[in-house]
Amino acid sequence: MVEILNKIPPASKNYINNLIESNNIRINLKKNRKTKHGDFSVKKNGFKLITINSDLNSYRFLITLIHEISHFLVYKDYGSVVKPHGIEWKNKFKKLLLPVINLDVFPKDILKFLAIYAINPKASTDADLNLSIVLNKYNSHKSIYVLDLINGSVFKAFNGKQYKLIKKLRKRYECLELSTNKVYLFSPNVKILEVVNGE
Repeated sequence: MVEILNKIPPASKNYINNLIESNNIRINLKKNRKTKHGDFSVKKNGFKLITINSDLNSYRFLITLIHEISHFLVYKDYGSVVKPHGIEWKNKFKKLLLPVINLDVFPKDILKFLAIYAINPKASTDADLNLSIVLNKYNSHKSIYVLDLINGSVFKAFNGKQYKLIKKLRKRYECLELSTNKVYLFSPNVKILEVVNGE
């Protein structure tokens, strides 16, 4: 429990500690997973478990933790008969998030986009471009994203394939996969493995 609480902003610790202890929630830390920040699962024996990536910055960790605790509580109330990110989850998540949407917990730049996101939360913070970008600013390790590249840049994605950035469209970036000459659309906040060259 101490390890979990040390990963979130200090002003949120009492609130989160009470949520976890009063609901007897089990949380495990995981190494970085490329496809998700956290998850909630129910094992065959009925055991309920939340996992969170250990490398998240404290603000993303807190949001992800509340996201998964919301899944836990919705399952406790409704079982598996409701949609994973349906209205029950949205309402629970908004209710649990509300006490931490303040300047004691989050910096002003995150707070601005978090408040908008909380009105109608999506299944992932990465689906909200503005919130995702501002949260990424607080990562301890400097990552490179598609939005950081210039036209003509060749980069390697986390799937190991190489792409060339052709141009920015309205919301996405048009990229050419070099081995197949197929065109793909990337979200601006897609993290890349390395820049091969930046023309």
